[in-house]
Amino acid sequence: MQHEKLAGEASLAEEVTEILRARIINGEYPMGEKLIESKIAKDLKVSRTPVRDAFKQLSKEQLVEYIPNKGCFAKGFTMRDMSDIYAVRSSVEQLAVTWAVENAGSEDLARLWDHLVLMSFYTENNFYEKLLKANEDFHNMIYLMTKSRFIVQVLKSYQDYVHIARKNTLKKEADLPAIYAEHEKIYKALEARDTERAVEAVRIHLENSRTRAEERWIEIQKK
Repeated sequence: MQHEKLAGEASLAEEVTEILRARIINGEYPMGEKLIESKIAKDLKVSRTPVRDAFKQLSKEQLVEYIPNKGCFAKGFTMRDMSDIYAVRSSVEQLAVTWAVENAGSEDLARLWDHLVLMSFYTENNFYEKLLKANEDFHNMIYLMTKSRFIVQVLKSYQDYVHIARKNTLKKEADLPAIYAEHEKIYKALEARDTERAVEAVRIHLENSRTRAEERWIEIQKK
């Protein structure tokens, strides 16, 4: 198994948690597999303490289960989980784009346009990692445009799962032009201050995103 880089501003326990969360969701740790603390610590070249802390956090997220006297086991990430995440995300983001239409200023729209321009450039050149970042920036900007700190917190609560789903989806180059076109429609509706069009554009985009993510999830499970 390849070693991931432990870097960034987050604590070591948070970094380990992020890595293990991604492995569980992507199926590297199948449902029911025992997660051995010492083995993971050796694999990631860390002490057992951050691994133990990661287990505690993942237990709260119901991605692992601790059974006394037996150990920690992966609970896995199911198709139902994927569908549920996108159902919640669609509902929240349709509300977010409604509030964004009402509250966004001209400078907000200008920044959103900059993100869209970057997405176009990265799509044309298949710059996957940069496209992933620009895609996330585009959505994050819409959340901020709502001027609601509460909706931002709600969206952050499941952002890790969306990030992993988005990361897997964007690996299919054939889908990139369609993904860009969906974002362009969202921007144009916001620019026109057309709430109905914006909500519909978000709904269609997230429905398509759910389909792409589920298809990719099935491919991963077959490997």
